[in-house]
Amino acid sequence: MTTTTTPAATTTGGWVDPRTEIEAGVLLADGRLVGRKFASRAEAEAFARPEDGEQVVEYNLVCECAV
Repeated sequence: MTTTTTPAATTTGGWVDPRTEIEAGVLLADGRLVGRKFASRAEAEAFARPEDGEQVVEYNLVCECAV
């Protein structure tokens, strides 16, 4: 039986508080989030179509709290 292990994640700047890791997304008019990641809020804004009721939102995946 073979087992594999995943190495622990490392960051170059040391520990990062996960509560400060904010994601940008696009909320569709029907209340669902678009199923893709955006590199920045500007990228999400370029993707969103406000004329169709879409809005750019920011959220934290760890605590799922709105910002």
